[in-house]
Amino acid sequence: MSEIFTPLFLGVVQGLTEFLPVSSSGHLVLLQKMSGIDSHALLFDICVHVGTLLAVLLFFYRDILAMVVSICQIPGKMLNSSWQDIKNDTELQTVFYIIVGTIPTGLMGIFFRKQADYLFGSMALVGVMLIVTGSFLLLTRFVQPGNRSIKEMTIWDALFLGFIQGLAIIPGISRSGATITAALLIKMDRTLAGRFSFLLSIPSILGALILELTEPVGAPVFSYSMIIFASFVAFVIGYIALRILLAVVDKGRLYFFSPYCLGIGGLAVFC
Repeated sequence: MSEIFTPLFLGVVQGLTEFLPVSSSGHLVLLQKMSGIDSHALLFDICVHVGTLLAVLLFFYRDILAMVVSICQIPGKMLNSSWQDIKNDTELQTVFYIIVGTIPTGLMGIFFRKQADYLFGSMALVGVMLIVTGSFLLLTRFVQPGNRSIKEMTIWDALFLGFIQGLAIIPGISRSGATITAALLIKMDRTLAGRFSFLLSIPSILGALILELTEPVGAPVFSYSMIIFASFVAFVIGYIALRILLAVVDKGRLYFFSPYCLGIGGLAVFC
């Protein structure tokens, strides 16, 4: 029975925690310590991450398609339009800032990944980082709504958001929670803050998967059919969680997740 329940449970946890601002890596550590579940089942880990990646791609496929179309139109615009018209293209601006924001995230992932792996052994540290995440989310309760658009972003904004996203390499720091909160703090429009945060996450998730594929996969701990099913569960749950989170962000209620992070973090530290 556990051979069926365990992978499905992990698929649900991955789908929920990958997008809700509660730290998927932190929950993996807590699950490992409390139940003895092996969080280093690499093939399973890769597959469920692919499931949540597909959820992001499906949810934002219109945005992604629009950006791809704008990129493909660059040669024609260079011939028939002014450089200023190209610079004012909202989709191209989004692509540019995603590339800029990915630089600090990627560098942090490459140079500090091994060090971060050691942190997975400390339940107390994960608890402290969950408390940090909860405190960060609580800040949004007191932040006045901003209205900055993508046209008002700067390179420094993109680098800042990329750096904040990179901090999620530390287990217990929520990628979505930290990045969206940071975007709100620099007065980005709420809808844009959520949208840009997850578009920015796509290269980092892909990069993390590529780095994982460089490691020896080893024998699967679950059957291939259960791995595929758990990945599908992570995809479905992830899509639902993503829709819920963006609705919460639009309403300015991101701080609703703060008590959960503070509570779980406190239990991890003191238990």
